[in-house]
Amino acid sequence: MLAAMSTPRDPSPTEITLHSASRLLEIAFDDGRVFKLPFEYLRVYSPSAEVRGHGPGEETLQLGKRDVTITELVPVGHYAVQPVFSDGHQSGIYSWQYLYGLGVDQEQLWAEYLQKLEVVGGSRDPADPRNAAIMAPEMHSGGGHH
Repeated sequence: MLAAMSTPRDPSPTEITLHSASRLLEIAFDDGRVFKLPFEYLRVYSPSAEVRGHGPGEETLQLGKRDVTITELVPVGHYAVQPVFSDGHQSGIYSWQYLYGLGVDQEQLWAEYLQKLEVVGGSRDPADPRNAAIMAPEMHSGGGHH
């Protein structure tokens, strides 16, 4: 899915900045690339099992995440960070390589996300009643992994 996941060497960040007001994570890498990743984008592409599932086809489309913020960014060793999101999600561990891939492929991945929302009739807005209607069948069928 993420083309940049097969980079020839592992990228290393030189600086990470959380911009709370604009809801952006700015990350600079040692190859000179700098990415500004919206909190919402990071949340909907969380590498957690809750979002990605345990295999192909098990992904859970994230709805109503437009206003999500990152309340804390926890270092994980020397290879990743674990954001704590305002909606309570905190199980995604974002490796430097994964963040780099999200940066490189941001335009394409965001367009794919918006297209998936359109197909199911979902919304980025948390208060949109369409989201509850989409999530209701999953809640009643016992679907979703947490």
